[in-house]
Amino acid sequence: MEKRFGLVLIAGLALSGCAGGPQAAGSDGVNDPMEGVNRKVHGFNKGVDTLLFKARPGQPRSIDNGFTRAVSHAGSNLSLPGKVVNSLLQGRPEPAVKNTFRFVINSTIGLAGLFDPAGTSFALPEQDTDFGETLAVWGMGEGVYVELPVYGPSTARDALGRVVDIAMNPVGQVLEGADATAASATRVAGKVADRKRFGGVIESVLYDSADSYAQSRLLYLQMRRHQLAGKENDDAQAWDPYEDPYAQ
Repeated sequence: MEKRFGLVLIAGLALSGCAGGPQAAGSDGVNDPMEGVNRKVHGFNKGVDTLLFKARPGQPRSIDNGFTRAVSHAGSNLSLPGKVVNSLLQGRPEPAVKNTFRFVINSTIGLAGLFDPAGTSFALPEQDTDFGETLAVWGMGEGVYVELPVYGPSTARDALGRVVDIAMNPVGQVLEGADATAASATRVAGKVADRKRFGGVIESVLYDSADSYAQSRLLYLQMRRHQLAGKENDDAQAWDPYEDPYAQ
C-alpha cells in the first residue's frame, strides 16, 4: 500500500507543474510542447499495435462477436468499483449508486461480468468516469498533451489520474495473490477485446491517416474535452469539441 502511495506522490510531483495553472495552448487549441518525444512514443505504440493487433490482408479489422463482447464486459465490470469511488469524490452520488447496482447485478446474474443483464434488462448502463475527471472537477487544468507508452493519448492531468486509478483500484485492494492476478489479467483481456471489437475505427486512424499522430491527438482531445464539458473548474476559455483545431 505504501509503495502505491509513493508512486502516486512521485507522479503528482512530476506532472503537477504541467497540469496546473493557465493553459499555454497554441492558436490551434493544442498544448503539445513535447511533440517530438510524443511522436517517438506514438511510433513505439503504433509498432506494438502493428505487431500484435493489426489485421492481416484478408482479415476483418473488427471482430465483434459473443466471445469478444463477453471478455470486454468482464474487464469493464471490474472497473466499476473504481468508478463508484470517483463519482463519490466528485460529489455525485447518483452515478455511484447506479454503478454499484450494475456491479452487483453483473457480478452475480451476469456470471462475473461476462454478460450485461444490468444494461439489457435493468436499464443500468455504465456511468463512465475516472480520476482524471475527478481532478477536473477539483479544479486541475488539462495540462500538456502527452502520449503514454502502451496506454496512448492522454494529457498531464489524465496521466496522473490514470496512475491514481491503478494504484487506488478498490478491486486490487480487496483481492490478493492468485485472485488479484486473475483480476488484473481480466482487465487486460478486456482491453484487448475492446481493441478487436473497435479495430475498424482504430486502424483507420493509425494506418489510413496521413499523420496518425496528429489525428490521434485531435480525436482524443475532442473526445475528452467534450466528455468533461461543463465539469472543469478552471479559467480556461470555453472550447467547442466539434471545432477542428487544424482548420485555418
